[in-house]
Amino acid sequence: MIIITFQHMVGFITIAWIVSRVIAYFINKKTTLKNELKMLMVYICLIVISRVVYFPLHHVDGHIGTLVFDKDRIYPLWLSLKPFTFAWERYDGWQINVIGNIAMFIPVGIVWPVCFKKLNNFGKTVLAGAAYSFLIEMSQLLFYDRGTDIDDLILNTTGVVIGALIYFLIHNKSSTGDRK
Repeated sequence: MIIITFQHMVGFITIAWIVSRVIAYFINKKTTLKNELKMLMVYICLIVISRVVYFPLHHVDGHIGTLVFDKDRIYPLWLSLKPFTFAWERYDGWQINVIGNIAMFIPVGIVWPVCFKKLNNFGKTVLAGAAYSFLIEMSQLLFYDRGTDIDDLILNTTGVVIGALIYFLIHNKSSTGDRK
């Protein structure tokens, strides 16, 4: 059994982030403070989403709960492939789940195209955000107390769509305004 605290997760993400930024520097042979501050927004998105997705929202003894990997308890997988079960089953808190999953990914749709030049259109941004959400959902299969749900993938991607619409509407409007 492996117990992962939020501090462990932040440490892992931070180390991976620093290594990736160093590699990016050596590949590109340059960086600017402005670029690194923009990329810091991606790091913040990763930390916040990891907190909400992997760890219980309620505190346990005044602390953020843990994430537990136990190879003996992975099966049966907690996997829901039936879309929109939150609306049919009406479990307590389903509205917060819907709004939260959408809201959590709106920044991805806004921040990622700002930071990654290859995400230069709506479709690429949505595809990248959906792939990120899919990666998160698949990684949750490793933890018996987390669930993988098609609803989360749909709602997260909806959040990316909303964020990308906001970004590209503003970006395209400002681009056409510059040409006048």
